[in-house]
Amino acid sequence: MLRLNALTGFGVRPDVVVDYLVVAGGGGGGIEFSGRPGGGAGAGGLLSGAAVVPVGAHAVVVGAGGLGGVRAPGGNSSFGAIAVAIGGGQGGDELNGLSGAGGAGGSGGGAPQNGGPSGIGTVGQGNDGGGGAGVTNGYGGGGAGGAATTNAGGPGVSSSISGSPATYAVGGAGGSGVDGGPNTGNGGGGEGGSPGDGGSGVVIIRYPTGAASATGGTITTSGGYTIHTFTTDGTFTVL
Repeated sequence: MLRLNALTGFGVRPDVVVDYLVVAGGGGGGIEFSGRPGGGAGAGGLLSGAAVVPVGAHAVVVGAGGLGGVRAPGGNSSFGAIAVAIGGGQGGDELNGLSGAGGAGGSGGGAPQNGGPSGIGTVGQGNDGGGGAGVTNGYGGGGAGGAATTNAGGPGVSSSISGSPATYAVGGAGGSGVDGGPNTGNGGGGEGGSPGDGGSGVVIIRYPTGAASATGGTITTSGGYTIHTFTTDGTFTVL
């Protein structure tokens, strides 16, 4: 749809109102080198909403998941200057009797089995990891939908922006060793031997079909919307 430029008389496209979901990469699960489980990692930060997007090119960054067992947080994801989601904090670990804290991030990583500080989540993006001492399998990491509860990771957030319902940014569980999974933003599970990797992030942008012309990402349609899904870095361009 075009509007008239009052100065030139030529048609120009207006700015576009879009819905967006920006999920950062989840942190890597914690490890304990004597076999006791480390803490689950925090989920990647999650931001969603609506925004006016000017005509032109807008960089999209999709954060990688952190590797388990090496104290690696998740990578940030961003949609231009509109939304920047913070990567999830790594799960806490233990080495030679010393407890490593769960990392801060979009959601915080959980403490390891023998206790220690848990990671702090980012307000508006995620929640804190679990912490304390004496649990069986290490504490879970925070999720976008809530804080960790003992061994379990915090819940994620459900969204149908892609055209199908899906849950994003679930915290990693203590002692599970489960990978977060691609394009979920889930935290990796803590483990004594083989902790899970964090899930990579995702950026999804949609607008009513016919309301705009844009390129970038994988483009689909569903329920009257045109949807741009970015699973890797790219550019969302409003034409």
